[in-house]
Amino acid sequence: MNQNLNAEQFYTRYAPMVLRRCCKLLGDENAAADIAQEVFIKVWEKRNSLNTEFPSSLLWRMATNMCLNHIRNKKRRGENISANDMLVHIACAEDVESKIGNRDILNRLFKRHPDSSRTIAVLHYIDKMTLEEVAAEVKMSVPGVRKRLRSLKTTLIELEAL
Repeated sequence: MNQNLNAEQFYTRYAPMVLRRCCKLLGDENAAADIAQEVFIKVWEKRNSLNTEFPSSLLWRMATNMCLNHIRNKKRRGENISANDMLVHIACAEDVESKIGNRDILNRLFKRHPDSSRTIAVLHYIDKMTLEEVAAEVKMSVPGVRKRLRSLKTTLIELEAL
């Protein structure tokens, strides 16, 4: 833990960032708050062995990993996970096996849709453009972009069920 901050100051300074990250990945404020608390509990438990030279990077990575674990555990337990959860899981995969599996899923997904759907997905999910910005970029209406994204999510859910 940063030597210049006590535990309360550390939490006060970094908790909003961690909570925003968890909310972004999970889309569920209650689950995000639980995971954010777990991040700080782990930091506190391991405070003497963690390299906290760059605390925001450490906390960001821990929050991301814990959220992905939460999504994976939900899937393992057979709980319904949203298409957004699946997209986050695919986008954040780090190990080679997951990347290969994810590439296969994405290839099968995009074979079933027009090429422009891939562009729309990248602009919206990767580049974080709003629906309006994406629509202007690909010269479509906002409802058209929304329909394409919804169609991609539906296909992704179908592919995951196989």
